[in-house]
Amino acid sequence: MKNNFFSTLFIWLLLIALPEMVFSQSADFTIQDVKFESQNVTLAGSILEPKKPVAAVVIVHGSDPVKREMEFAKRLAKESIAVFTYDKRGVGESGGVYVGPSVGTNNIDPANLTLLAQDANAAAATFQTYLKDKKIPIGLVGFSQAGWIIPMAASKNPQIDFMVLFSGPTITTLEQLRFQFYTNGNNNFWENHTEADAIEHTKNDPDKYQFVATDPKTYLNTLSIPGLWLFGEKDIQIPVKLCIEQLNTLKAQGKPFEYSSFPQLGHNTSSSNDTAPVDTAVQWIQQKALNIKKSKASK
Repeated sequence: MKNNFFSTLFIWLLLIALPEMVFSQSADFTIQDVKFESQNVTLAGSILEPKKPVAAVVIVHGSDPVKREMEFAKRLAKESIAVFTYDKRGVGESGGVYVGPSVGTNNIDPANLTLLAQDANAAAATFQTYLKDKKIPIGLVGFSQAGWIIPMAASKNPQIDFMVLFSGPTITTLEQLRFQFYTNGNNNFWENHTEADAIEHTKNDPDKYQFVATDPKTYLNTLSIPGLWLFGEKDIQIPVKLCIEQLNTLKAQGKPFEYSSFPQLGHNTSSSNDTAPVDTAVQWIQQKALNIKKSKASK
């Protein structure tokens, strides 16, 4: 009886003494909260690490004031993909200022996009220190606005091996705004408009905001890493056919870029009830990671 009491007491004391990370474990991965510095600001996030990761990704936000993307991160971690997801600058536990509104000049002007790209690269550098001796490919995965941020970040970071973009624009920031103002949030837009009509307005409508446009192709032209774009054909935030047209031009120039489109989906390709886009991304990351490891091993 006395032995059982002391055994129970020892286990209870041991649990109290163990670090918080232990209480954030599943059968598939561990979760560890992390803080890191970027441009003199402290940002906060979580690292999800499977037992035997085949690849690692940093999640890059869309335009909204978004905290760390834990549900999406867990989905990837269950597939042996290590993930670093962090609260966007000025959101949640991260310091700094969130620049808004979600649609407008200061949210997607060059200064803010550059700052967010620097945050992504700071997160990637921090992640690599936690992965230590695990020699696995690391990539950037993001949503919407990340279509501008990820190419910018990857072009300045030779450690990035691949990128995945859910509903990421390949057009300029001003062109995206023209299209978004033209569709005006109308979910039935594509029932009454043609692709040609949408492209005409995207290219030629007057701008409601005046700032220097960011063109992701400026950065994509410098990259030779694999990239995957996932589009919903009913998107009313970005003109998907025009984005695909520009991707095909880059592919014709030899860029290792791929895309998949989903006829019934809109802009939220990563969070819809249809899991096909995320499933496609997972399979693609796993295959590309294997190819990248083989390529590096042969050098």
